[in-house]
Amino acid sequence: MMKKLFIAILVCASVASCDIDRLPYGSMDTDRIEGDPEVYIESLLNGTYAQLKLWSDPMHRCGEYAGDNIMIRGASTDAFYEFISFSRTPNNGRLNQFWNTGYKAIAQASNIINMFEEGQSAEFDNKLGECYYIRGMMYFYLVRAYGRPFYQNPSSNLGVPIVNGTPEDVINLDLPDRATVQQTYEQIIADLAKAEELLTIDNGAIYASKGAAQALLSRVYLYMSGTYESPNTQYAQLAVEYADKVINSGDYALLPREQFMRYNTYTPETNAETIFAVKRVASEFSGTDHFYGVGGMYANIGGMGWGEMYASAKYIDLLNEAGRNDWRTEKYTIVDARAAFIEPTYAQNATTGAYTEVFRFVKQDAANGSNYVQAPITRNGNVITARDGEQTYTLTPVDVAQEIYSIQHSDGNTYTGVLDNFITLNRVYPQFYITKASREGEDSHLHSPVISRLGEIYLNRAEANAKLGNYGAALTDLNVIRTRSIVNGGYANLDASNASMRIDKERQLELAFQAERSYDVFRNGGSLTRAYPGPQVQTESIPATDFGVVYYIPQDAINSYPGTLTQNPTQ
Repeated sequence: MMKKLFIAILVCASVASCDIDRLPYGSMDTDRIEGDPEVYIESLLNGTYAQLKLWSDPMHRCGEYAGDNIMIRGASTDAFYEFISFSRTPNNGRLNQFWNTGYKAIAQASNIINMFEEGQSAEFDNKLGECYYIRGMMYFYLVRAYGRPFYQNPSSNLGVPIVNGTPEDVINLDLPDRATVQQTYEQIIADLAKAEELLTIDNGAIYASKGAAQALLSRVYLYMSGTYESPNTQYAQLAVEYADKVINSGDYALLPREQFMRYNTYTPETNAETIFAVKRVASEFSGTDHFYGVGGMYANIGGMGWGEMYASAKYIDLLNEAGRNDWRTEKYTIVDARAAFIEPTYAQNATTGAYTEVFRFVKQDAANGSNYVQAPITRNGNVITARDGEQTYTLTPVDVAQEIYSIQHSDGNTYTGVLDNFITLNRVYPQFYITKASREGEDSHLHSPVISRLGEIYLNRAEANAKLGNYGAALTDLNVIRTRSIVNGGYANLDASNASMRIDKERQLELAFQAERSYDVFRNGGSLTRAYPGPQVQTESIPATDFGVVYYIPQDAINSYPGTLTQNPTQ
């Protein structure tokens, strides 16, 4: 029998912070639901999906900005700058939103699970499966942000509180403290396994499905699989098995190279590679609201967006490893398909429309860190010179066909760079716009954040197989992804000496701007270095054991929590 609970479509993240003397707005009681459960579960489930839209914004920022794919034009007073600077504080509004919306989704999904019995119909069970998926996904994203990497003492390190639904006694609440990382992962696996069992109907990529549950399980087990130096083979094998289920299902397909280069423009419903995405629609943004979407920080498109955060020099260098990607209109050449999501803002003369040709390189400065130099060039036959400040340098050819040259600088360093058109500056940084989180349906910064896609699943299986010592299988999967982006770019071999470097690099290239990079570094015991232009500390190397690898629990959540909620260590 269904419990006599009040089910809130918009339920409070912390029950103690709700006004318990009246029903929350949009709530309904069980007597009404019992009369027509099919109708009401649909409404309640829609409310749960709605939380994901609010959650996905801070989820992206705290995941992506803490990595090394991006740089920002300068220090910012916005709370997200803490993600970039690693100057962690417990009073961060964006992290509070991430926590609150995550737990609202958990509460709403749990209340539906607790309210309805299984077995009424396949359609009904499928909706319950969607709730289990959402709950497992929320716990996973929360624990990887607020709990330490799994390989670091998961049985003693703290994860997040496990609070599955609105308690019956809301007057005398005393909720449990944070579970351990191990216990949190056990909850995640139980939820996703239950989702896999119940989800028998595929309604497309904007709804939870069996494939979505299996895809996320492949990543969860990968996060549990230890480091390359000390792998947990049990979990690595399970990561392989769940990746197998997704890949062998035939329900998803990698986009061909030319289509993949427009991945961001397709809606998730029309994208054969997308497994699950949080659906956004243009009507949710009005007027200048497009400035505040995820893509608004990465580019200004059609007058929309701040355009203050760009692809890092490190990421640009990775894209250019297999050959120079040239974004100039007259010489447009994309060697690595992932470079199609980068758009430099080339300056044109307002009267003539002409471009200014420069030699661009990254110059080292012991006092101020590295920065770009765009030195205007002069051609005299085959001799090219570039002027930096008061000095003029003759360029030495490195690869004339790709217009790559070097100079011996007066500071004693040899710098290699490219001939290019002058890119407009924001403060002192060239604008390498990122469009991967924009232009869905060609609508400015519309973007439905991708949670899982088939490209990731191949890389999950490659990494897991490498940790198992199955280097042949790992190489096959790695090259499936690599050759999709780089024609004839496959690796000839993979072994213990190079697997971690090559797989890590491919994950960085492939999953950039999907909120994965910083977690990928730390879960494998790596250190994050950002020795490239930007206001971040360029000399800093952040090890996976650093206290700043995890975020503080929001102080507001601690203050309103009915029970003990232990904060993360401050050092």
